[in-house]
Amino acid sequence: MTQVSLTNLIAGARAGLLVSFPTDTVPALAAIPEKAGLIFVAKQRSQDKPLILMAANAEDLWLYVKGNENEYKVWQEIAGRYWPGGLTLVLPASDRLPKVMNPIDPTTIGIRVPNSAIAQTILAQTGPLATTSANFSGQPPLQTMAEIEVQFPQVLIATTEYQSEVGVGVPSTVAKWTGMNWQILRQGAIKLEISTDNQI
Repeated sequence: MTQVSLTNLIAGARAGLLVSFPTDTVPALAAIPEKAGLIFVAKQRSQDKPLILMAANAEDLWLYVKGNENEYKVWQEIAGRYWPGGLTLVLPASDRLPKVMNPIDPTTIGIRVPNSAIAQTILAQTGPLATTSANFSGQPPLQTMAEIEVQFPQVLIATTEYQSEVGVGVPSTVAKWTGMNWQILRQGAIKLEISTDNQI
């Protein structure tokens, strides 16, 4: 039985264990950034598919990226419009980011703040977590905690009382900063409208 209370899930995550919890998109498989390698192993995930750094608020994420003053202004403007929500921003990574989060290209990182009370409660107490959808690589995201429990028996999963909080079932939209503007890498939960204000 891998379902645990929120307190035990948070303690487990802090101790470096794999955890899973609902978000506003699809359920997350998560670990502290230094232990992100566990996610690649559990998912049988290729090293060239980086993970997302998820946090309870934007302030916790800006430390992990680096840019000039104008870039930060653009990034924060778009984050202010779409976060919390189903938008992942891929930005230049700072030295603070563990390379295991993105082994092939540690110069960038995807960051997101989920619009989910349960996810935010967990992230507020664990700090930013390395996350991805809960499924074996190449397969559709699992939608229920029961499915996750069967496929990932080693993972600590939020108990049934939290499982009523189901996301939209569609992964986040992913937008990458090119240095001048945004490139949509994946169209997902949010339809991104990029104005000339969001470019340099």
